[in-house]
Amino acid sequence: THFLSILFFVQVAIPFLNIGERCNVAGSIRFKRLIVENKYEDALVVALEQVQNGAQLLDINMDDGMLDGKYAMRRFCNLCMSEPDIAKVPFVIDSSKFEVVLEGLKCIQGKCIVNSISLKEGEASFLDHARIVKRFGAAVVVMAFDEQGQATTTEDRVRICTRAYRLLVDVVGFNPHDIIFDPNILTIATGMEEHNNYAVAFLDAV
Repeated sequence: THFLSILFFVQVAIPFLNIGERCNVAGSIRFKRLIVENKYEDALVVALEQVQNGAQLLDINMDDGMLDGKYAMRRFCNLCMSEPDIAKVPFVIDSSKFEVVLEGLKCIQGKCIVNSISLKEGEASFLDHARIVKRFGAAVVVMAFDEQGQATTTEDRVRICTRAYRLLVDVVGFNPHDIIFDPNILTIATGMEEHNNYAVAFLDAV
């Protein structure tokens, strides 16, 4: 069960959530064009349409080499918060750059989800990011990466997620209900023998 809120309190206790992915410059050509052309107000329509079509959360991602990610995240999130019909759903602040995530966290009303943090750059960086996320009251997605790279086996997925959980709960004081694990759903059916067990390993880890 995850407790998320923007303009009102929502308890998310259903087995499946629809996350709108079209406010993602990698997921929508239309959205990316509007953002690159500095048409942020027009881009709000993309967010509103997703809510009207049943999205229960909105993912926002501005990771693109043509954009100032921090500026784009800050400006679009602020505009979203000014529109009650958009701001009523929880947001997923999505970026591979934590400084961009932080810009989103500064703008969002209520509780959102950060996507994501990992142990890829070591424990010190992981703990620093986790403490910031906790200070803003957000939930967090934790990727199954560590200093050795991406987990591909069941054992590595479980080991890394367990290590991250213990650090978040025991060291940072994170609420366990605010932790979401992504144990890496990797490419399957590639014809490469080393990939044959990826799907089974993912399911076993979950």
